[in-house]
Amino acid sequence: MMMMGREGGGHVVPVDPGTVVGGLKKKGAGARSWILMDASGLETVLDVDKYEIMHRVQIHARDLRIIDPLLSYPSAILGRERAIVLNLEHIKAIITSEEVLLRDPSDDNVTPVVEELRRRLKPMNANREDQREEKDSNVQHDIETTDEDESPFEFRALEVALEAICSYLAARTLELETAVYPALDMLTSKISSRNLDRVRKLKSQMTRLTARVQKVRDELEQLLDDDDDMADLYLSRKLAGASPVSGSGAASWFLASPTIGSKISRASRASIATVRGDENDVEELEMLLEAYFMQIDGTFNKLTTLREYIDNTEDYINIQLDNHRNQLIQLELFLSSGTVCSSIYSLIAGIFGMNIPYSWNEEHGYMFKWVVAISGIICAVLFILIISYARFKGLVGS
Repeated sequence: MMMMGREGGGHVVPVDPGTVVGGLKKKGAGARSWILMDASGLETVLDVDKYEIMHRVQIHARDLRIIDPLLSYPSAILGRERAIVLNLEHIKAIITSEEVLLRDPSDDNVTPVVEELRRRLKPMNANREDQREEKDSNVQHDIETTDEDESPFEFRALEVALEAICSYLAARTLELETAVYPALDMLTSKISSRNLDRVRKLKSQMTRLTARVQKVRDELEQLLDDDDDMADLYLSRKLAGASPVSGSGAASWFLASPTIGSKISRASRASIATVRGDENDVEELEMLLEAYFMQIDGTFNKLTTLREYIDNTEDYINIQLDNHRNQLIQLELFLSSGTVCSSIYSLIAGIFGMNIPYSWNEEHGYMFKWVVAISGIICAVLFILIISYARFKGLVGS
């Protein structure tokens, strides 16, 4: 298999250029595209199957299935003996103490993550030149840069992934907000089937986005609540604890690890021993996770506020519809009352219109107008009494 491997103390052997077409090899059965970036800034595109990845980073198949794009797994950050398995939406990566493997680097959503990793993990020579220039221009800024470089490699890679996913979800939330608020305002001004269908689609998008944000938020909260899980993410510390403290074994390990080797060039071995001794200290990682937990929690709160605004708008629309229904009921009451009164008037007219001979109608033609007038007055009074009774009982608004 033509892929990047290790020789001796972790030196990187790049892929043979003659076997690469356009930076990618021809994929075989079950092969997936990965990009490998190490602590020195070197990167290589790999097309390997899951068994070679499992052998390289020493993880189980169940851990690799978590980052399989063909399977649906919730967001997860898992600490293993020698790797961190990262599944955050489209960001699927495996981080070790010396390198990071990122899946599907050609994906449009993953490309920004690759660019940020390139910027953060510059080649060591370039970093030294930048530090020298910064030191000449600003001593204080150089101290801050040195402090930033003190972070283990796995934390720098993890920070890039967390920053990318938080920014991505925040951007999707902002896009949703810009679409939802005008749609709701339009719906409140005019209730129509078109506006209702538009709001329904936006609400479905918001529900799906809220579930995605909540999964990432819950995963970070679960990590922050468990110090043991956070301690499992200290890969450099675990590797240092497994290495000899003194002798040629320690020296060879330090040379094999660019992260620890760079620390030794800036700090004494006594400080490294102190870090090794305090295995329960997770303050650095806790501060890192808390920062991005606050960011993702802010995004979640925005979505919660947006949902409350949608619910309030729905309540307002329901109130409007109820008011319209009440008006229709009042109109129906008026019409029904008028129909009852008209039926009484029609009853009197029907009685006098019967073809039955009777004697009192002779020589009493002037009675017709009195019967019509009195019947009309009785019907009108009956209608007024019905409406007054309805208003007295509160059935009809004044």
